Amino acid sequence: MTSLFEYAPAPESRSIVDIAPSYGLFIDGEFVDGTGEPFKTVNPATEEVLTEVSAASEADVDRAVRAARRAFEKTWGPMRPADRGKYLFRIARLLQERAREFAVLESLDNGKPIRESRDVDIPLAAAHFFYHAGWADKLEHAGLGPAPKPLGVAGQVIPWNFPLLMLAWKVAPALATGNTVVLKPAETTPLTALLFAEVCRQADLPPGVVNIVTGAGGTGRAVVEHDDVDKVAFTGSTEVGRSIARAVAGTRKKLTLELGGKAANIVFDDAPIDQAVEGIVQGIFFNQGHVCCAGSRLLVQESIHDEVIASLQRRIGTLRVGDPLDKNTDIGAINSAEQLARIRELSDIGEAEGAQRWQPACELPDRGYWFPPTVFTDVSPAHRIARDEVFGPVLSVLTFRTPDEAVAKANNSTYGLSAGIWSEKGSRILKIADQLRAGVVWANTFNKFDPTSPFGGYKQSGYGREGGRHGLAAYLKGADQ
Repeated sequence: MTSLFEYAPAPESRSIVDIAPSYGLFIDGEFVDGTGEPFKTVNPATEEVLTEVSAASEADVDRAVRAARRAFEKTWGPMRPADRGKYLFRIARLLQERAREFAVLESLDNGKPIRESRDVDIPLAAAHFFYHAGWADKLEHAGLGPAPKPLGVAGQVIPWNFPLLMLAWKVAPALATGNTVVLKPAETTPLTALLFAEVCRQADLPPGVVNIVTGAGGTGRAVVEHDDVDKVAFTGSTEVGRSIARAVAGTRKKLTLELGGKAANIVFDDAPIDQAVEGIVQGIFFNQGHVCCAGSRLLVQESIHDEVIASLQRRIGTLRVGDPLDKNTDIGAINSAEQLARIRELSDIGEAEGAQRWQPACELPDRGYWFPPTVFTDVSPAHRIARDEVFGPVLSVLTFRTPDEAVAKANNSTYGLSAGIWSEKGSRILKIADQLRAGVVWANTFNKFDPTSPFGGYKQSGYGREGGRHGLAAYLKGADQ
């Protein structure tokens, strides 16, 4: 006999985080006022204004780029690679020491559950700095040319879904390879990047090596289009990625783009159903579905469709939606009112086009931006819900009969960032993975990351790789250049 019980709230304390009334830009090792129009950042779970943040104008971005250029030419570039590595190790240790502070701030500013901030985002961010610190004095042995040299100043623009983790993905390889950085965090989630600026000072990182300029799209555009930026790295929407590619075309700048996705998560009839259901949930509801590589298209073999959907619905019914700072929460708040409106719009279109919407009975908080976990069945590849990136906790279910049909449907997308395969047959997994046009293919798991493994996409999911040995190449030029 099983007994039902109610979870008691287990809130993480906000007291570990001290949010200032306002924040400036971080340029040349100092916090300075921006000359653009300041903006407010809010807690998406409560709509409470957290603080006011300076916006960087073109003139501010120019100051940051000039500071980065000075640091590259006089300090960071000439520094012994082993010494550069020591700074990265120091940053990694400080991220670990201040992990709880970063986790709480990330959940407050972003809306994601504290369990994910604490157990995924912050540890992985530290791991990226540890990993790249080890590469700093070994670049000649990375197979990237006999004497690889840094490019110079890297302009980096990151999204709001994994604010600190995306910072680590960008900043760690840039610094390890000897470049300096001007980073523009997302407008809705600038606070952990500004706390990272404090970590840079605490680590005694030389002034100008890392500069952080906050603001909206205009600030990012100023970073990307600055004449003295040698390398541009962008993670975000495909639409913005296209405009960046046009802006950089014909210049000397190197470019990497990590853009949208519409990943296929393929479940074969011999898959372990319970394990696959856990992977499906992890694939689409992790971080409220705010994941470029989310498994948002579930492809289920016809013979097990009903069993998988029934099991999936039971499991979704146990997910807890609510306060991101509660350690029991599985699904937190949608990051912004704008993103919530897009999720609602595409979900309504899905229903209007004939797909069947299913949502569990769940009570949403009165304030904040919330959307329940949602599953669409009776979906065809022509439905917008199966083609467009929703970037929310919305799963589209399609069926297939044969492995060839599964591959055809999986590849029937303008995106190619990731995919998943669920099967007990290793030979089938290897064969299908080889046919999928996706940068990352997970086997009997989903949304698992490691700094040693390269990540990136095909088609409209962008180009270039981040992480691993491959990710270093984007920040280096060979001896012949």
